[in-house]
Amino acid sequence: MFVEFKMEREDLVTVGQEVPISEGKLPYSYYYVVEPAIAMSGNFPTNQRIMARKGIVREIENKPTGFYLKVELEDNKEADNE
Repeated sequence: MFVEFKMEREDLVTVGQEVPISEGKLPYSYYYVVEPAIAMSGNFPTNQRIMARKGIVREIENKPTGFYLKVELEDNKEADNE
């Protein structure tokens, strides 16, 4: 599974790097952050919640609106109790 994250500054991660992912909860959706506060995903409805807590950066794209990471997540299984 691939998820896109927006990163504001260049050179914070590299392609192939394993990154930790944290989850934030809104009233009707979830969002995800590449830690430590490197990049942020869009919102995901509750029925599309992502349980993976780490991923591999597969692509970094420089667009006029910022840098976008394509992160491949591990299997979307139950997250470890943290």
